[in-house]
Amino acid sequence: MALIVHKYGGTSMGSTERIRNVAKRVAKWVRAGHQLVVVPSAMSGETNRLLGLAKELAPAKGHSSAYARELDMLASTGEQASSAMLAIALQAEGLDSVSYAGWQVAIRTNNAYTKARIESIDDRKVRADLAAGKVVVITGFQGMDEQSNITTLGRGGSDTSAVAIAAALKADECLIYTDVDGVYTTDPRVVAEARRMERVSFEEMLEMASLGSKVLQIRSVEFAGKYKVPLRVLSSFTDWDIDIEQEAKSGTLITFEENETMEQAVVSGIAFNRDEAKISVLGVPDTPGIAYQILGAVADANIEVDVIIQNLSREGKTDFSFTVHRNDFARTMDLLNSTVLPALGAVEVVGDAKICKVSIVGIGMRSHVGVASRMFRVLSEEGINIQMISTSEIKTSVVIDEKYMELAVRALHKAFDLDQPKA
Repeated sequence: MALIVHKYGGTSMGSTERIRNVAKRVAKWVRAGHQLVVVPSAMSGETNRLLGLAKELAPAKGHSSAYARELDMLASTGEQASSAMLAIALQAEGLDSVSYAGWQVAIRTNNAYTKARIESIDDRKVRADLAAGKVVVITGFQGMDEQSNITTLGRGGSDTSAVAIAAALKADECLIYTDVDGVYTTDPRVVAEARRMERVSFEEMLEMASLGSKVLQIRSVEFAGKYKVPLRVLSSFTDWDIDIEQEAKSGTLITFEENETMEQAVVSGIAFNRDEAKISVLGVPDTPGIAYQILGAVADANIEVDVIIQNLSREGKTDFSFTVHRNDFARTMDLLNSTVLPALGAVEVVGDAKICKVSIVGIGMRSHVGVASRMFRVLSEEGINIQMISTSEIKTSVVIDEKYMELAVRALHKAFDLDQPKA
């Protein structure tokens, strides 16, 4: 008997019929002798609907802590509803089941509303229910801070909830059921020839998640890596009564071991993110601490920064550029213009919200030279100008004009032979 955590996304929970199919799938695993904890997302579109209502009521108060607290209170109800419905569907299947909100477990987080981070999970109640033969359903996406306020973990937070719960319970596996059947070399909607990977290394998945791949939230991959949680991405739209051994080996396995096959692949995947914006602070003094003076204020506003470039100094002045999520673009520009710019005496702040980031990822890049130059050559041949470059041991990212994103992804996917069947 194994302890398994199942996570189901919003499309998997999108209707009562789909919830019924999820219940049948879970029941199959239970009847095979396994203990099950299930973490469902809200029904597809429900979180957006709720947040849209809040925006109608108070569109101008989106940045206050009090407003963010109420957003979390509101958004958390979507997962609570889907968890209760799934528990009811499981009971209709003849299983003893119980649903819990994050605060009932309890999942403790910090108080960064809408972007909270998990700090601890009390697993005693869950273990007692599992020992009593129950299927435990826990809301994804949410927890509770020290003041007992409900918090949410940000977009895709149910993935993080599921992996964190699996880590706390020392589960044998965490299966992430989505509307796709695994991790692909790139988005099949952009490149029709994209291939599903049978396995991908934790490091590659971490990079791909951070670079825009929407299959898993990056924090869920970080949890999996830190606590060595066996993780598999697979489809919830296969027949629920598929053989359990076949289902357990489907999808994409995220592994912590590098093998020879991985080393042979120079590039494993192409990731991209269109939700980027570039900001440049021009004419700042080229003195020690200048990066902190700019980015410290941005970090204090809970705004995440990605690619960073500081240009060559001329006459004691330099230009400093970085990227943020497009949703944070206007707020970052206002912050720099109102507080940072006057303190620095910089000439001006300019921004561009119509850029994107395209990246090549592969652990084989460690042992192969010329990979980045090959990427730059391919983009040059397509007439695509590179605005910013960022590299690590296993990835190279470029910032380009958004209108060239799909062209760049297709060209790179073909140039690195990712459209070819695996040998």
